Amino acid sequence: MHKWFAAATAILLSSGSGVAQEMPYGQAEYLNSCAACHGPRGKGNGALAETLRVPPADLTQLEKKNGGEFPYFRVYAVIDGRFVVPGHGERDMPVWGRQFLDEDVQVYGPNGGEIVAQERIHELAGYIQTLQQ
Repeated sequence: MHKWFAAATAILLSSGSGVAQEMPYGQAEYLNSCAACHGPRGKGNGALAETLRVPPADLTQLEKKNGGEFPYFRVYAVIDGRFVVPGHGERDMPVWGRQFLDEDVQVYGPNGGEIVAQERIHELAGYIQTLQQ
């Protein structure tokens, strides 16, 4: 069982109600892979934020800082991390594309693993878009 699936299941089961509520996949992936640094609401105040050399970005301001348009493909590229993003500078966060691919190839094979890894990143980028203020 993938660690992200186990984390999503634990979150759903600990929701406080007797009936588990559905959580969008992007939100579950975010809570498992991003919230420790960026915080549960994307403000950059996760539990590990103070231990990092470079503070995590406030993900709720990406649209505002981009002239009112959410930079979807830039967010996708930064999360993926397998390719150089011009102007991003040094990479301080994990290369999630490689990590997701390594996990997904074991389950889905090389081609299926790449497709699943890309979808995980799309789901994350889509969820981060919902955090915009």
